[in-house]
Amino acid sequence: MTAQLAIPAIDLKGGRCVRLYQGDPDRETVYGDDPVAMARHWERLGARWLHLVDLDGAFTGNSANRNVIAAIGRAVTIPFQVGGGIRSREDLERMLEAGASRVILGTVMVKQPQLAEKLAVEFGDKLIAGIDAREGLVTVQGWTEQGEIRAVELARRVEQWGVGQIIYTDTEKDGTLSGPNYKGLEQILAASSLKVIVAGGISSLKDLQALKSYAPRVTGVIIGQALYTNRITLPEAIAALA
Repeated sequence: MTAQLAIPAIDLKGGRCVRLYQGDPDRETVYGDDPVAMARHWERLGARWLHLVDLDGAFTGNSANRNVIAAIGRAVTIPFQVGGGIRSREDLERMLEAGASRVILGTVMVKQPQLAEKLAVEFGDKLIAGIDAREGLVTVQGWTEQGEIRAVELARRVEQWGVGQIIYTDTEKDGTLSGPNYKGLEQILAASSLKVIVAGGISSLKDLQALKSYAPRVTGVIIGQALYTNRITLPEAIAALA
């Protein structure tokens, strides 16, 4: 069985590495002024993928971090996925040009589903769907708006578009170190045949060991706060998911 990936998160805001509590921009902790050095750090510790989020893009639709993302693309040899503010074909292409191996669609899947479907068909495996949910309902615009579509419904929709893998994030769990939303994950798995990368709330090796039982459908786990607060080391996380 292929090992699940332990994927470090690098959240970018104003060119710095930050973590937000439940995605709230007013509850921000800065973990470094050099995202490129952070990306190299995770690569040295054994990361096989990185997860980059352009928070400025997510909140405003306009990226303030494209140069930083491109610099990370030049600095590391491992692949990375990037999301946040990808609202057009041009946005998606810019991130691929910056070195991303996969680009994450979020808001556009709800606000402009016809465009999102076209992008899914055109870009195939270079595109991954980010389904961010609170109480089962999808959130958009940097998690500032809660829509009427349920996460399981969006999962079924993107699967019909030909998307093979999603990132599922429980936004109430993100940054809280309170453990992932297993019920929400199980609903997604039951509603589709999608591969899933799980994010939000990872706090301990126990969480990772529990998520390991969902392989092979769960292919990876995105870890943020637990790494930055040294609750888990990346080598420990990689070993736990091996």
